[in-house]
Amino acid sequence: MQEMNVKNTLMDEDAIRRALVRIAHEIVEKNHGVEDIVLVGIRTRGVPMSERIADAIEQIEGNRPPVGMLDITLYRDDLTRLSYQPVVHPTHLPVDITGKIVVLCDDVLFTGRTIRAALNELADMGRPQRIQLAVLIDRGHRELPIRADFVGKNVPTSQREDVSVRFKEKDGKDIVILMEKTDI
Repeated sequence: MQEMNVKNTLMDEDAIRRALVRIAHEIVEKNHGVEDIVLVGIRTRGVPMSERIADAIEQIEGNRPPVGMLDITLYRDDLTRLSYQPVVHPTHLPVDITGKIVVLCDDVLFTGRTIRAALNELADMGRPQRIQLAVLIDRGHRELPIRADFVGKNVPTSQREDVSVRFKEKDGKDIVILMEKTDI
């Protein structure tokens, strides 16, 4: 049996805020403004991340891009290992994504499988002009050839470690912690 112990605090509330504001600036710069941009958060913690980035973009540009959310449950390649009756939440895109620049937002980029599932779901919903990826933490260990366009922090990790992102909206506190698996 394995247990997780806190190893280190990677980001506090201020560091998270600064990283998301920087990502917002990078999105605006890379796309020469916010015309045709749609932010899409992957449930669960990609959703508050996308909302915060949209708020920061509004502060920068005076125009808030639309924000949607994806539930990738039915697109996962490990669905049968998760549960016989998985809990599926709604996916909501406030606009047609065809021809838009979709910025997919997720808290942690690890193997790339979550992003692959999100890309498959987006493909079923329209044909964006371009899809970009924004992540708060990139921890490495890719199993698929996926990379982020916008990264809050790169954190090299071992396979015995896990990165836990917590947002006020879901967890009551903003913090990113590094956890280590211990055998008991």
